[in-house]
Amino acid sequence: MTTGGIKQLHAVISFHEPAPVNFLFITHCRHLRRRFVPFLSPSVGSKYEKVEKIGEGTYGVVYKARNCVTNETIALKKIRLEQEDEGVPSTAIREISLLKEMQHGNIVRLQDVVHSEKKLYLVFEYLDLDLKKHMDSCPDFANDPRLIKTFLYQILRGIAYCHSHRVLHRDLKPQNLLIDRRTNALKLADFGLARAFGIPVRTFTHEHWGSTGIPIYFSFLRYRVLAGSLILQFLKVVTLWYRAPEILLGSRHYSTPVDVWSVGCIFAEMVNQRPLFPGDSEIDELFKIFRVLGTPNEDTWPGVTSLPDFKSAFPKWPSKELGTVVRNLEPAGIDLLSKMLCMDPSRRITARSALEHEYFRDVEFVP
Repeated sequence: MTTGGIKQLHAVISFHEPAPVNFLFITHCRHLRRRFVPFLSPSVGSKYEKVEKIGEGTYGVVYKARNCVTNETIALKKIRLEQEDEGVPSTAIREISLLKEMQHGNIVRLQDVVHSEKKLYLVFEYLDLDLKKHMDSCPDFANDPRLIKTFLYQILRGIAYCHSHRVLHRDLKPQNLLIDRRTNALKLADFGLARAFGIPVRTFTHEHWGSTGIPIYFSFLRYRVLAGSLILQFLKVVTLWYRAPEILLGSRHYSTPVDVWSVGCIFAEMVNQRPLFPGDSEIDELFKIFRVLGTPNEDTWPGVTSLPDFKSAFPKWPSKELGTVVRNLEPAGIDLLSKMLCMDPSRRITARSALEHEYFRDVEFVP
């Protein structure tokens, strides 16, 4: 491990140094990942007190906690370190790297990183609930179009910021959208699957992925492989119900439109109070999309028949009027939704353009 490499890695997590210009991600370089841990603060118990567990997943556990110094309520995300020789999980390194760069009102704020007793803790600002819980607990939510519009605007604003900073979120779903119930402020969270993309590279290809599907190091004009072989493994990104058709069809090139598709699915779910495409497998997910939007062909999506997982034997469904599937949405909202759920990613509306859509002409105060 070079001295320069250690300094760059230190910079990724230090909250007392400027954030690096470029993103650094680690895959299979275990020695490098072990060296990540000593740079972290030595103890969590002396500064943060756990109040209650509020979530759990494959990554670890999230606690509601209290900052003992400021008395502020915070969210404490404990990352599982399964084996000592594995070091810090690459998903955690990635999340820390990206969130240090992402400073925006609609993106959850990372406040601190703490290492204690072979555990890694990420300290975030605390928000009361997520969009999924909000929809489940408020059956009348769908009857408040102004609030739906406010939430959608904030989601798009956060995603537009990410895309302008060369970051794809890649795991947008209601559970990863946090809400402050007092102000209705909404913030994007969980950047563990996020990816950085360089300029002028505008789409991901099989050349840009490490053996676990992680981009290794991107500069503005090039990328450099630090460790790991180059193997394409990216199809498991994005929870199935919010996964874009180009990923489902095995496209080797995808970019910012995959996030916009996910936001479109979330938009429809807010209006309908149920998921739009609740598939239970990749093929079922595709067919649920086709039944609503029509089976794509070379006329509606040039190049689609050349995608690896496209089959000429797919059933040929006609498209439906979106307004018959997503009811109780004004015409401008249907128009925006149709642009977000455009099957052809090259013609899908961008997050920035969506913010300027007529649907938001009367959007009310956004926190």
